[in-house]
Parts: sequence; structure tokens; C-alpha cells
Amino acid sequence: MTPEEILKQEEKQRALGVVPMFEMTTVHNAPPLTAKQKFRLMIKTMYDPFTFVSAGLTAGIGQAQNSFAAYGQGAEGFGKRYGAAFADNADSNFMSNFFYPIIFKQDPRYFRLGEGTIKRRLWVAIEEEFVARKDGGGTNFHFSNVLGAITAGAISNAYYPKNDRGVGLTAGRAAIALGYGTLGDILLEFWPDIDHKVFHRHSSQFNPNHPGTGSTP
Repeated sequence: MTPEEILKQEEKQRALGVVPMFEMTTVHNAPPLTAKQKFRLMIKTMYDPFTFVSAGLTAGIGQAQNSFAAYGQGAEGFGKRYGAAFADNADSNFMSNFFYPIIFKQDPRYFRLGEGTIKRRLWVAIEEEFVARKDGGGTNFHFSNVLGAITAGAISNAYYPKNDRGVGLTAGRAAIALGYGTLGDILLEFWPDIDHKVFHRHSSQFNPNHPGTGSTP
């Protein structure tokens, strides 16, 4: 398959038919994305319907827990929390999946192993949050993920309430973002297996090289 065909197939990937998994590839030797393709992947993720729903759920939970208390309650408080949640997603997506990957020439996708022991695959999922594939070949420190999390956390100081700003809180938010990113990688690694075993569905949507659940190196 051509790089464009691989990307189009990846853009169809969803968990439970709802949650986007566009940033995962099962092609172990997948060619690097062009700047245009990185931008397209970032935009598709940012404006996917699930992103708007996710922001609403985050805002609802925050309202129930009265997080960011200065936002208040009621429709106005929910609106502010919703805007902040959506902005958080947008900031992180832009920085980690487009801006820094362009600067550092890194691939923002998760490269699913899809085979081997659970321990090995779990370690790969954790490792990929901090080790990136370079567009020119090889790997290096995942500046895109780490700096993306820190930058997004810093940007949020512009719209978070005064009591929820500061260097310490920014560092905490970045650490939490990386933690969630690691959990997301674990989900990307194992969801196709869960989907197949629990729902008895073929995993062709997760593999451009169907049949099979993963491509061979």
C-alpha cells in the first residue's frame, strides 16, 4: 500500500465504532508522514465528533466536583469548563501531533507491536510515550510528546482561573497528560485484541495488511 492509502486506512480506526484511534499504525515499517499529512491527522482528530463529546464529559465531571471553582456553577460555569477542556485537547493535539513533530522531524503515531508476550507489548506501549520514531529513520527521545504536554500546560494558564495557574500546577498537568498518553498507548496496543476476542469481530480496520492482527516487520 502507498503511504496515502495507509493513512486513509488508519483514519477509519475506532474503538467500539466511536472512539478515534487515528494515530495508531500496525505497519511496522510505515513510511514517515509528510508535514501535510501530520497536519491532516491533527485536524481530523481535533474536530472529530468524539472530541466534542469528550470535552463535554470532562466539563460535566469538573462541574460535579467543582473543579476550577472560580468558573462557578450553572450554564455559565459549564460553558467555561467546556471551553477549557476543548482548548486543552486542541493545545495538546496541535503541539504534540503537529508543531513539535514538524520541528523535531518525528512521527506522532503509535506503532503497534501487535505480537509477542503481554509483558513485552506493555513495555513497548509505555516506551513509545517517551521514545519516538524519527522521520529519517531510527529513534530518539520523544520531544514532541514531552514538550507538547509542557507547552499545552503552560498555555492553559491563559484561560484557567488565577488560583489554578503557576509553574507547579503546569508541571503537574504535564505529568498527568503524559500519564494519560501512556494509558492511551496501552489501549492502542491491546484494543484490537480485545475487540476481536470480546466482540468476535475481525480486526481488519486496525490493519492495512489484513488478514491478521498485525503486520510483520
